[in-house]
Amino acid sequence: MDLKELARYIDHTLLRPEAREEDIRRLCAEALHYGFFAVCVNPAYVPLAVETLKGSSVKVCTVVGFPLGANSTVTKVIEARQAAREGAEEFDLVLNLGALKDRRLSYLREELRAVREAVKEICPQGVLKIILETSLLTREEKLIGCELALEVGVEFVKTSTGFGPGGATVEDVKLLCQAVGDRAGVKAAGGIRTFKDLISMLEAGADRIGSSCAVKIMEEAGSCISTL
Repeated sequence: MDLKELARYIDHTLLRPEAREEDIRRLCAEALHYGFFAVCVNPAYVPLAVETLKGSSVKVCTVVGFPLGANSTVTKVIEARQAAREGAEEFDLVLNLGALKDRRLSYLREELRAVREAVKEICPQGVLKIILETSLLTREEKLIGCELALEVGVEFVKTSTGFGPGGATVEDVKLLCQAVGDRAGVKAAGGIRTFKDLISMLEAGADRIGSSCAVKIMEEAGSCISTL
């Protein structure tokens, strides 16, 4: 795998609360330089990222109900719809974990459908990813989350926000991949800071990698590939 191919697996991410406009511009410039698949930014920065990346192949991803997932369905729908109107094409939605643990599956199903419909109405090619925050879930709960995603037609399940008590693990990526099969993708995110981390997630079956250390990873990858 060459560097260009590797870069297309990566969502270059900046979701820190103290991020400034200059940080978002730098994020976008780095994404253009390396050819990352997408940048992932907080909703307030979607217009800036869209304008900065206009005319390029780099997509703009944003988060919905982030980072806790405990917002009301109405709030999540409004947030997703606004981001779609502003040009975002990928949407990482945090699942309501309490509802999942309470097995309020009808509530979750309706919420996922409502957000998906809001996105598709404005952006038919839009991609919805469901963040499960796997470090807080049992194995059964992770599988139920995947089942819900497949029922609703969600394009990806994602391991983590990066703000929870744990990030992506090889074991969780393998579990999610087994659960969704070829019906959805798996995005590994949270704690992926090195080239070795990234490769381990890809080998486990991840289709996409979210990382705030993407530049460091690419620099390490360049050194490793050049020595082969």
